[in-house]
Amino acid sequence: MNVLIGIAFAAILAALAWAGVAMMRGGRGESGDGSKNDAMMRALAVRVAVSVVLFACIVIAWGLGWIHPTGVPLSR
Repeated sequence: MNVLIGIAFAAILAALAWAGVAMMRGGRGESGDGSKNDAMMRALAVRVAVSVVLFACIVIAWGLGWIHPTGVPLSR
């Protein structure tokens, strides 16, 4: 489960980086018809989708008893 969560976080960061690269390129695509916006929106949509799937997997794993809250105290 820890590996799955780590891979999901890496995918979220990769999608965020992909959107940043698309934004910084300034739309210098071959077509010139807003390919910057398309690439950036697609990357951000992927990031949101992966985040939602990760959240759902964590809730399902908690519900099935695969993971447990640690109960870390806020103060000593």
